[in-house]
Amino acid sequence: MKHRPFPARLGFALRGIRAAAAGEASFRLQLVLGLVGLVVVLALRPPALWTALFVLSASAVLALELVNTALEHLADRLHPERHPAIQTAKDCAAGAVLVAALAALAIGGLILALSLGWFKG
Repeated sequence: MKHRPFPARLGFALRGIRAAAAGEASFRLQLVLGLVGLVVVLALRPPALWTALFVLSASAVLALELVNTALEHLADRLHPERHPAIQTAKDCAAGAVLVAALAALAIGGLILALSLGWFKG
């Protein structure tokens, strides 16, 4: 795997994203919500900093969803039986996605409030 040319590595990454989109309802939901949020941001046209915060938070949610999926697949493959330590690892990864999603939701709410003039950013 190491020392492959960039196009090959890019292909591996895109294959992982496709696999997550095909097999994980949570990833598909987060992807749809991110795209809906992007449409809203494009319509509201907030300042560049707020747009950057939106892009950063939405991409963090998707990235953590991918890491969570990878961890779950790896753990299930290496240790198919239920084990409390593995369950804790999986729960922590899911918790990381939740924290990022709540932060993204808060940023989206702030962008909406800013765009509606509820406060000055």
